Amino acid sequence: MEEKQPITEDGWQKKLSEEEFRVLRLKGTERPNSGKYNIYDQKGSYYCAGCGEKLFDSNSKFESGCGWPSFSERISSDSIEYIEDKSLGMIRTEVVCTQCKGHLGHVFNDGPPPNGIRYCINSVSLRFESE
Repeated sequence: MEEKQPITEDGWQKKLSEEEFRVLRLKGTERPNSGKYNIYDQKGSYYCAGCGEKLFDSNSKFESGCGWPSFSERISSDSIEYIEDKSLGMIRTEVVCTQCKGHLGHVFNDGPPPNGIRYCINSVSLRFESE
């Protein structure tokens, strides 16, 4: 079985839209309340816009009022990595796709029960497929 070669940053620029590249590869953030999936209640699954890795199920999506799509749990422990983020003068936990290392958003401990987790994710980092 042949191993896939990682995509170079130049390759990512060719593959992604300008906004997808800015968020996924340069760790940008879309404006609050501007994302396609912020207020979105279709049933299905959310995938990484960079590589297609399955990240979230619509059953874990909830309205947090933060301005970005929010999820209470990831699809699996292998789908998302956590990275300490000390940018902007604060300490947060960044979440990235395990497969392509694309920036998704951040995770906070202010979500709903039972786990109290809120994955705050940029819509541009996601692709949705209905059930």
